[in-house]
Amino acid sequence: MAILKIARMGHPVLLQPAKPVEDPTSPEIAQLVDDMLDTLEDAGGIGLAAPQVHVSKRVVIFFIPKGRSDGEGQPLTVMVNPEIEPLGDEKDLDWEACLSVPDLMGKVPRYTNIKYSWTNLEGERQERTASGFHARAVQHECDHLDGFLYPMRMTDMTQLGFAEEMGRYVREDDDAEPVE
Repeated sequence: MAILKIARMGHPVLLQPAKPVEDPTSPEIAQLVDDMLDTLEDAGGIGLAAPQVHVSKRVVIFFIPKGRSDGEGQPLTVMVNPEIEPLGDEKDLDWEACLSVPDLMGKVPRYTNIKYSWTNLEGERQERTASGFHARAVQHECDHLDGFLYPMRMTDMTQLGFAEEMGRYVREDDDAEPVE
């Protein structure tokens, strides 16, 4: 296991669509996931996509801590070749941050309800529905697989800034806990 270097905004690997994984059960993918888990723990985030560690493959890991999404949370999930389907047109505007865009945060519109599916490391197809923060986190991480960083989704660039500064000036009634 190893802690991998996280690609930062500006690196070409973050701007290109990742390649589908042909065999989710391969030792190569298992090793990549182990290294991504070590990297995520070291970085203190809640999710990581393979392009963020310089590997152009459609692999995502994430978890939702209890209290962040209607109190329930979600266990660590490893997704290979994930797909997202919005369940309706409703979107919500909320704060996000990213390990590949360090020290910044911004308000990003995301679908409030989604269905997502993926293949796990045993080669089994899985499916879940998600809403709120859970849906936001999945969309954020899967965007990395399509070459998008959250600032590219923002509609108001005045809502992008250094997290430290934004924390000082964001209204108290505004949820300032970003997706990372």
